[in-house]
Amino acid sequence: MVQPDRLVFSDLDETLIDCKSLFDFLDFYLGGRYGPQGVRRAAGLRAELAAQAAAGTPREQANRTYYRVWAGEREEAVRAAGREWFARRSRDGGFYVAAVHEALTRHRAVGDRVVLVSGSFPAVVEPVARDIGAAHVVCTRPEVRRGVFTGELVGEPVIGEEKRRAVRALFRDHPQVDPADCYGYGDHVSDLPMLTEVGHPVVVGDRQLADRVPGARWLPAGALAAGAPATDGPSAGAPSVDAPAVGVAVR
Repeated sequence: MVQPDRLVFSDLDETLIDCKSLFDFLDFYLGGRYGPQGVRRAAGLRAELAAQAAAGTPREQANRTYYRVWAGEREEAVRAAGREWFARRSRDGGFYVAAVHEALTRHRAVGDRVVLVSGSFPAVVEPVARDIGAAHVVCTRPEVRRGVFTGELVGEPVIGEEKRRAVRALFRDHPQVDPADCYGYGDHVSDLPMLTEVGHPVVVGDRQLADRVPGARWLPAGALAAGAPATDGPSAGAPSVDAPAVGVAVR
């Protein structure tokens, strides 16, 4: 079996898809299953998490708070709802961030293996992964007992430094891959540990964040729908690369 020579790591929310999947799916599931009561539960959790953020609660802790709302839900019912959520949402124009979706498609066309790395969970991430042909999914894993979510997690939320550990683990599993040849796509400060592990980081939307990553290309927020080329660091202009890059034929 031929092993990949290049891995391409991509965040999910507001990098590959133009929404925050955890909240988008929460509204879809609770509203659909429990009606107005579910809508109020979802709104209550949003308010709780907003208060935690305002108080400076670490994102990893807030992530755990989010998953507690799933306690008591049957895993298979949630996974089925995730498939339905994806089928409906992906029909909407603008579900995917066009330039990043195109980039990952081009990566796959030249034989690269795409890895989705997300703080979201399998019910949401796996339908997207199947659609784009991702080779690997690294995401937060809720604990399940007797087919029911407990509200706790198996391991750590895949955020921040956990993304770095995930990237390094895949490099260990694929020793023939040179990290300097690999790509990463992210939009948030919590993606920095992942982006700094690869030779070709691409920051989506936040120019100031791109300035914090050595050698990063920046994909301007205004270019998301248009699929405009990424820029090298703080200066504009199409990048010169020998591998898939946003808006470039071999990206």
